[in-house]
Amino acid sequence: MLLRAPPRFLPSGLARAGPGRRAHTWARQAAPCGAESNLPSVQQEQAKAETLPDLNAKILDEDWDDIPPSSALEVISEEEAVQIIAEPLLPIQSSTLRDYVDHSETLAKLVHLGVDLSQVEKRQKAGQLLLTLDFEKDVKKILLFLKDVGIEDNQLGQFLTKNPYILGEDLEALETRVAYLKSKKFGQSEIAQMVSRAPYLLLFSVERLDNRLGFFKNELGLSVKKTKDLVIRLPRLLTGKLEPVKENLQVCQIELGFQRNEIQQIVFKTPKILTASKKRLKQTFDYLHNMMGIPHHMLTRFPQVFNSKLLRIKERHMFLAFLGRAQYDPAQPSYISLDQLVSLPNEAFCTEIAKASMKDFENFLKTL
Repeated sequence: MLLRAPPRFLPSGLARAGPGRRAHTWARQAAPCGAESNLPSVQQEQAKAETLPDLNAKILDEDWDDIPPSSALEVISEEEAVQIIAEPLLPIQSSTLRDYVDHSETLAKLVHLGVDLSQVEKRQKAGQLLLTLDFEKDVKKILLFLKDVGIEDNQLGQFLTKNPYILGEDLEALETRVAYLKSKKFGQSEIAQMVSRAPYLLLFSVERLDNRLGFFKNELGLSVKKTKDLVIRLPRLLTGKLEPVKENLQVCQIELGFQRNEIQQIVFKTPKILTASKKRLKQTFDYLHNMMGIPHHMLTRFPQVFNSKLLRIKERHMFLAFLGRAQYDPAQPSYISLDQLVSLPNEAFCTEIAKASMKDFENFLKTL
């Protein structure tokens, strides 16, 4: 992305001509051609000449030495050259914010807060926004607001790296959105948690937030309390697109065969299933249900299994099957819950579930 410096960051003048030079140059252009009637008379010129001091050539030479050279190509002495101070010019355009940090108080202070400008400049128009902001006038009030919301000082840099756009938002609009969340009985710590985990949350209007809460409440048939709990645990549900959510709900019902009440339980226990890859969701279900024989009601009871990597599930199930211990029916002896199957680290899985050594598991994996 090509960044352009806003007008107020441009240097006041790329070259400054001294008043003597301008007077010397403009004097030659002052009288237009054909303006003879405005020329002074010979008598007036003589009168002026009589009042001038009698300057000798040496004084004239000294006076002209004070006038800057009229040509930029005129040779100057080495002593004069070393006295010229040239301030670094702000680039008119650049592909990186780094070139502007030394010229912008706003960028310098954001860097001090921990903002990663190399990541910010990858976001559309974010770099241009920061170059137009005044720290004292625009940025400081937003920082104080974020601290009031519950963003800690050591979190500000990371937060603004993810969402620099909030610095250009109207403060009153931001306060209105927080007030709305409080009106819906979200606590201060819950709002802070939601804003931290979903940095774009406060960019959305009250109307959008209200519509999103209503969608999940009505679509899933959840109570107000459960709807709140759902978005607290996965606040990006309020900021992301709804199309993937709707598609995943249809996949669960039509392709995977879950009932509405089962989907409600699965989503409430494991909200991430709403934003999971459809392909991964179907592949995981196919292996659990058709290869391992796990019924729908067991998957509803342990939906966190859908958050696990399919390879992890396959490796552990095949190892248990090899040992004759792949038993997932709670009514049978040596029952192994899906939660234990996927959540335990390898060593604990081997010793507590498979009743084997870690070496045995590693050797088995080599045969696959």
